[in-house]
Amino acid sequence: MTEYTIVIEEAGTNLAGYVIGLDGVITTGNTVDQVIENMREAIPFHLEGMGLHGDQRPRALPIVKTIQIAS
Repeated sequence: MTEYTIVIEEAGTNLAGYVIGLDGVITTGNTVDQVIENMREAIPFHLEGMGLHGDQRPRALPIVKTIQIAS
């Protein structure tokens, strides 16, 4: 099992999500849970397409950290 980090942002009338380190995978939804569920379908679909086109999966996924800065 591989873990992917997704970013979910407000996109006007809905939410949009994308995958860090896996270009081209985006999805939308009305709720965070809906975006996550859509991602669970979009990522394998995208990876399958990459395989069909002979593209290699990214080997090293980026490390994402959240830091706090005094304001």
